[in-house]
Amino acid sequence: MLKYLLQKEFLQIRRNAFLPRLIFLFPIVMMCVIPWVMNQEVKNIRVCVVDNDRSVRSQQLVHRIEASSYFIFTGQQPTYADALHAIETSEADIVLVIPPDYSKGRGQVLIAANAVNGTKGSIGSGYLSQIVGAGPSTAPSTAALSTSSLSTRNVSSAAILSQPSTLTLYNPHQDYKVFMIPALFAILTMLMCGFLPTLNIVGEKEAGTIEQMNVTPVPKWAFILAKLIPYWLIALFIITACLVLSWAVYGITCQGPLGLVYLLAMLLALFFSSLGLIISNYSDTMQQAIFVMWFFVVCLMLLSGLFTPTRSMPDWAYLTTYVNPMHYFIDAIRTVFVRGGNFASIAHQVLALTLIGLTTATWAVASYRKNN
Repeated sequence: MLKYLLQKEFLQIRRNAFLPRLIFLFPIVMMCVIPWVMNQEVKNIRVCVVDNDRSVRSQQLVHRIEASSYFIFTGQQPTYADALHAIETSEADIVLVIPPDYSKGRGQVLIAANAVNGTKGSIGSGYLSQIVGAGPSTAPSTAALSTSSLSTRNVSSAAILSQPSTLTLYNPHQDYKVFMIPALFAILTMLMCGFLPTLNIVGEKEAGTIEQMNVTPVPKWAFILAKLIPYWLIALFIITACLVLSWAVYGITCQGPLGLVYLLAMLLALFFSSLGLIISNYSDTMQQAIFVMWFFVVCLMLLSGLFTPTRSMPDWAYLTTYVNPMHYFIDAIRTVFVRGGNFASIAHQVLALTLIGLTTATWAVASYRKNN
């Protein structure tokens, strides 16, 4: 019986003019485009300089800023007031003020950053402080410029000269693509295995074909399993395509066992396909199912640690990660893909994903009503 139900599902997917193209093209576009644009590394910071020293050393500092790939040098301003006006007119993001006695090792270099964009201002100030700290032992002072206030923080030269050296173990070149590609596995699995099952049953409800299934002696578990298995196979295809594209396009390969990557993908696909069927069981129209599924997808994704560390969340928000399968998957897939972890290092995440997936699958079977 299950064999013929699966045959019916694959025939429906194949005869659909849109789904086969989506299944093939969506992972290719995501893997070839998103890693280049989904990058939280701060670059192209516009810097203007007020050089009150006009010495060889100050010009060497200006040339080091010009040579940095993180900054766009917008020129020099005669006074600090003119430099602030450049920030107010969005012609510059950071102002560097060199004191008159910079070449003699006295005075402080002032770094004033536009803090309307806090991330860009703080990281840009940090970049510029490192460039200044590599020159003469003149300590920089940093200022964060917002719409209403100017706050200043002084940094001693001893603190700059005694900065500890760092050793990056798992991503030595600090390539953000290595961090984001495993996350794309989660996004693709979530979208393909979440929305497609959601629209499957609701589409049959709107077309009236589900009534033909309800009058047959097909058990509920067989009907739901026939709806789940095709999307698990789609998840396997997507992960395989992503691994191949990651190697072919970016030269990035999995550092751990590939079997663990497929295991994690199957467990996440089990959860999202089950969640999609649960939503479709309670929905009457396709529009209703899409909006409900989108609500859960956005919440699970933003609270998973995919973009920002979960430890930066408030305590009440961090508690949601204990029941968020995306959080367990992101943590485990980065452990395997980037760090080369083994099964023992992700056993906790695998157990959590299994329990959550089996719970939602049981709910999907129990919530299906044959008297629709």
